[in-house]
Amino acid sequence: MSTPRNFIPLNVAILTISDTRTEENDTSGKTLVERLTTAGHHRADKTIVPDNTYQIRAVVSNWIANPDIQVIITTGGTGVTGRDGTPEAIQPLLDKQLEGFGELFRAISYEEIGTSTLHSRALAGVANGTYIFCVPGSSGACKTGWDKIIQPQIDNRTRPCNFAEMMPRLQE
Repeated sequence: MSTPRNFIPLNVAILTISDTRTEENDTSGKTLVERLTTAGHHRADKTIVPDNTYQIRAVVSNWIANPDIQVIITTGGTGVTGRDGTPEAIQPLLDKQLEGFGELFRAISYEEIGTSTLHSRALAGVANGTYIFCVPGSSGACKTGWDKIIQPQIDNRTRPCNFAEMMPRLQE
């Protein structure tokens, strides 16, 4: 029997990508902040930027360069419209893409919203030792992404393995 692990809180930054959301009506960003703090993690930062590739990259690049931020979660801009550019903004910043995240997100979402999950281009990866997760902009998608995938994987107590325990080795 393995020895129980102590919880290690991580510093998580939240980026809402939207042309219309404000701090007052950003339900997705608020959902993520509420869930991460309830889980015992720390909100390192939170901001909103429009669906603009360069503004998204600027914020995420600054967070990637900040050694105090270990996880970045973006919400919004993962759809298929002309303004949805989160994957295009984030992919060039990644050292490694975690293809399984998007695949698993869509598989879980299929059980919740059926074939509408095809509209999601959710993705994740690692850049400069920082995990980045990009989920759709609905609060339901944020709940699904956090509850079913992100939260267990950034909790070092999740067995048999998790992303949190890999953090010391990300920059080998």
